[in-house]
Formats: sequence, C-alpha cells, structure tokens
Amino acid sequence: MSAAEHQSLRSFLARLEAQGELLRIAEPVDPRFEVSAVLEQVWDGPAVLFEFLEGSKFQLVGNLLNSEARFADSLGVTRAELQTRIVDAIGHPLPSRLVESAPCQEVAVDAPDLALLPIPHFFAGESGPYITAGAIVAEDSASKARNLSFARLKPLGGNRAFIGIAPNHHLAQLARAAASRGERLPIAVTIGNHPAVLTAAALYLGLGDDELEVAGALLGEPVEVVRCRTSGLQVPAHCEIVLEGTLDAGELIEEGLVSEFHGLYETYGKGQVVTFQQMTRRRDAIYQAIQPGYHPEHVLIGGVAIAAGLARHLRRSIACLHHVAVGLGGAGRLHAVVSLREPRPGDARKAMFAVWGAVNLIKQVTVVDEDIDIADPLQVEWAVATRMKADRDLVVVPGVRADRSEPLERDGLIAKLGIDATRRAGDRPDWARAVPPAAAMEKARRLLENGRISAPAKGAGS
Repeated sequence: MSAAEHQSLRSFLARLEAQGELLRIAEPVDPRFEVSAVLEQVWDGPAVLFEFLEGSKFQLVGNLLNSEARFADSLGVTRAELQTRIVDAIGHPLPSRLVESAPCQEVAVDAPDLALLPIPHFFAGESGPYITAGAIVAEDSASKARNLSFARLKPLGGNRAFIGIAPNHHLAQLARAAASRGERLPIAVTIGNHPAVLTAAALYLGLGDDELEVAGALLGEPVEVVRCRTSGLQVPAHCEIVLEGTLDAGELIEEGLVSEFHGLYETYGKGQVVTFQQMTRRRDAIYQAIQPGYHPEHVLIGGVAIAAGLARHLRRSIACLHHVAVGLGGAGRLHAVVSLREPRPGDARKAMFAVWGAVNLIKQVTVVDEDIDIADPLQVEWAVATRMKADRDLVVVPGVRADRSEPLERDGLIAKLGIDATRRAGDRPDWARAVPPAAAMEKARRLLENGRISAPAKGAGS
C-alpha cells in the first residue's frame, strides 16, 4: 500500500477483514433486489463484499458504516471520542493537496453507459436502480465555493441520470445559480470513498465551507485530490470511480416513488437531469453501495453528521452542553437526545428550541443529564421513566415548518415534542444510585476478566 493509499476505501476494507468484520460472498448475486436483500439482513453485522455480480465485472461492497463504532474505527478514535473529533475537524479544516495522477483515473471511458456499473435496484416500489454512495463534488463558477454532498442518482439509460436533490440543499442552490447565468453545473460523482470523505459529505455546513478540507482534518492530513479531465473539478484521488458530468437545472423528469430514511416511500415529483461526459476509475474498481431506506448505514451516515453539527452549534449558546445523539431509533433525522452538565432551570428548554431552530427535520428532543449514555436507548428511556413529569416536562409546539421528507407532514407543517428528563432538586431528597461499592465492582471486573467472562453492558442503574 502506497504512502497515501490509507486515504482509500481499500485501506478500511483491509482493516475490517483483519478484524473479521468483512464477509465475502463468492456466489453469483443479482444486483436487482438480491444485493439489497443481503444488505437488509446483515443489518448491524459485517461489511459485505460481493465478489461476483451477475452481468458485471465489478465487485460491490456495502454495509461499511452501520454503527457508530465503525465510524469511530475508520477515523482511529473511540466511539466516545467520535463526536469531538468531527466537531474539531469542522473547526480546523485542512486544505487539500493537488496531485498530477491518481488511482481513480487509471481507466477512462467517454460518454459512459451507466449500465456498465452494478447499480443495485433496491426495492420493488422504486422504478429503477439508484447510485446511493456517490459523494458529489461541485463548484460555483463565480464564487469558487466548493461543495461535497450526497444525492441519489437513478440511471435513465446511456450516460444520463435523474438526480434527486432537496431544494434547500447547497447542490441545488449551486445548480440554480448556474442556471441563472445560462450555465450547466459541472459535477463529479465520486464512488468508493474513504469513510472520512463520506462523513464529511454528510455534514450540514455553510455554503462555501469546504467539506473536502474537513475530510482532511478527519484523516489527520490533507486529502489528495486530482483534477477531473472534463471540468477541472478536484476529486479524491484515491476513490474508486468518478463520473464527470453536468447538471441541467432546466430539464426536469418525474421520479416516482423513492424510499426514504424513515423506511417508507415518498413522492417528490420532478427532479433534474445529469449527463455524464466521462467515467474514470481504478482498473479493478470496487463499486460501493449504501443500502437506502431505514437501514443503519443510511440512517447513521446522516445521524452522526447531524449530531456533530448540532453539538458545535449548541455549544455557542448552551455552556452546559455535554453531548448530542441523533440515533437509529429516530431514523437518524427525526429524534435527538441532548445531555447537559448540571443544567440550570430553563436550560433544557433552551436546548430544545436551539435544536429545532438548527435542523428542521428533528421533531423530538429529549434532554437528559450527563450521567446518561445518550447512545443507549435503554438509559434514555430509564431517564424519562424516573425523572420526567408529564404535566411539567413535556413541551409541544404545533404548526412548525417541516422538511419535505417528514413522514407525517401536512401542508409543510408538523408539531414538535420536547421531553425534559433532567433531575430536579425538588423532586427527590437525593438521586443516589443503588449500586455496590466501587471497590467491590472493581474486584468483580477482575474476577470476570480472569474467568474470561465479559461483563455485560453497563445499564442505567450501574
């Protein structure tokens, strides 16, 4: 492996395989529904490498980032350190390093037929296959603001694809700005990236903030980038595949049903069209897919990024903030849990409104004390059960603007729910936990380790 190959997807795959967390499937698998069926069933299990896909010469990998532990491992930190690492990276980006040649340009194909790629058709209700792990690079020709983000792409035949972008996303804003100047927006869809690049692409940053530079900070070194051959856009040099094209904001096509993070189908109407002038790739490129719908990787790639962005945002106004989680139970978008250190009266509600003001999608916020592990749903539920009074601690705000992907929105509105599950001095004379003494607990841990029996996960009462 070369000096910079650790910036590649392959470096992480090698790490997973060494840890026994990569499942290789050598039997033929059909990209139409069968890849999706396997990924659906492994859920929180190993990453999966499909070595033989019917009708394709490419291998396919999925289920890489299906837990916070995997995100943390890919960045060389513990799960407890993950959020701090992302927040620090946002605040201290590293400029990318331009190189002259790159593995992602070993092979070039003009006007590529997207049918050459093993793009899975995931669900029966959708009208076709989707590219789901494409981290898209775009740049405004006037301001030179660069953006790295996700958007789903559905092949339309040949070198054309439908692209689904929420109207408020920065990529959509760049496309509209280009159209206002009579231009088509050059984009580059990069497939098969290191997890640092994928994590950065999911962040909610300001327009003009460079997610590739944040990816460099996550890696601990500048991301090596190479210029696209048709546009000059800079893309991660060590990705697997690059689709170079232009986005036409003036050409609209009806999408039909599409799966969403909450596990249901949505209908968003018309979307824009991308035409790809060239595909470059590694000689033995590995195609990457993220299982869409309500699946851990799809949910958490948004939830981990949103939580880190919220933590950074809330720390500006809430001094007692401890941690933020946007987890799997709330589909990585709809529910947040916030922990506070010794909150004063009113701090919990202040945190609720700060979250709602920052992210439209989040409709439920639960606030707990710092002794609760907010990544553990059992501990959060225990806090609600033992510290929340419904007549005092529930906050309902009706008629708040909702995102279009909210499963229950009506006329663009939804009600918000806040749950204050923090301790109050007047509720009990004390809040001491009923647990054995610390010395006895430490001896018990040693006994279990010597007996080669792992202690169970620490619960709310321990």
